[in-house]
Amino acid sequence: MADKDKTSKGSVRPETTVVHHGRDPFQFHGFVNPPVYRGSTVLYKTFASLQSREQPYTYGRRATPTTHALEEAIVELEGGAATILTSSGLGAVSTALLAFVSAGDHILITDSVYQPARAFADKMLKRLGVETTYYDPHIGADITSLFRENTRLVLVESPGSQTFEMQDIPAIANAAHARDLWVVADNTWATPLYCKPLALGADVSIEAGTKYIVGHADAMLGAVTGNDRAARFLDRVKEALGTCPGSEETYLGLRGLRTLDVRLERHQRSALTIAKWLEARPEVAKVLYPALESHPGHALWKRDFTGATGLFTVILNPVDDIALAAFLDGLHFFGMGYSWGGYESLVIPFDPTSYRTATRWTESGPALRFHIGLEAVEDLVSDLEDGFARLNAGVA
Repeated sequence: MADKDKTSKGSVRPETTVVHHGRDPFQFHGFVNPPVYRGSTVLYKTFASLQSREQPYTYGRRATPTTHALEEAIVELEGGAATILTSSGLGAVSTALLAFVSAGDHILITDSVYQPARAFADKMLKRLGVETTYYDPHIGADITSLFRENTRLVLVESPGSQTFEMQDIPAIANAAHARDLWVVADNTWATPLYCKPLALGADVSIEAGTKYIVGHADAMLGAVTGNDRAARFLDRVKEALGTCPGSEETYLGLRGLRTLDVRLERHQRSALTIAKWLEARPEVAKVLYPALESHPGHALWKRDFTGATGLFTVILNPVDDIALAAFLDGLHFFGMGYSWGGYESLVIPFDPTSYRTATRWTESGPALRFHIGLEAVEDLVSDLEDGFARLNAGVA
């Protein structure tokens, strides 16, 4: 196929891969985009083919040409051996963990992990006999001090969810692999365009495709990509759990993927501009964004990442809830809502005090997580300026 020939030469850059990989127009009468295959039953021509199951597609849950196209594109971007799709980002986290753990195992999870992943470990995995220890995201190679005889897996997330700690993935992976442990990395913030965890030493890279891959806040999707060592475990758990995304959601992921590079470039440029502007505001105590030189993990980000995306956290100087509400409630271009990665700007207040166990959250002012969308920076800044005016007017 022409597109595969173009993208298999080894010199094609990721921004070209997101446009061309996972497409074969002339297999579908020249239409540029793969069609949406909706279906469960796949027919077999003969009794022999039914027995051998050697045809490309055997049942809708296992694969369709639509899911295959997105998996093919993501595995190429991640530099992996196999990708499986799930119905959500949390589904990707839970599927990846279940692929490698058994009753009696012990796992290590960064204290800065995506909170629903923590809930899955504390509730579901605990019920299944898997013990979890949370660790300081800055631990690096010293993670060896937490290894036990039954430790099976380490979950990293860099930067950390909400609080944006950078982790030394190569150091953690080297320590884990010396004990033959699995390393699973949540790569949602950076996407495979800006970070490749498998190249840094992880065995599995997971992503909430809901965020930047879909990119339009209109579908739920997850992806789990493994290296050669992990591929058979992922295929086994996919079959056992029956995990699969919807046809429409998969197509929306494919559609979003084609513009991922240009959207991330805009998200990054706007986020860096606004993060620097916020850093200079008198109402702001600090901005947690790895692309800023002031960030404690900036050197790790610069070493391991090729870009930054639109998500960061701002710590305000102490204010009461009335002033904070005045700031948030009057924002015009920043919606308050969960998730991120779409075209729109968002903000949510959060307080991680209650769900950190290995580290302490000691900031005295309120924390706000911002997602910078694709709007004009000037309009977003004007909106924030008005918000700070309301905040200052409401301060007792």
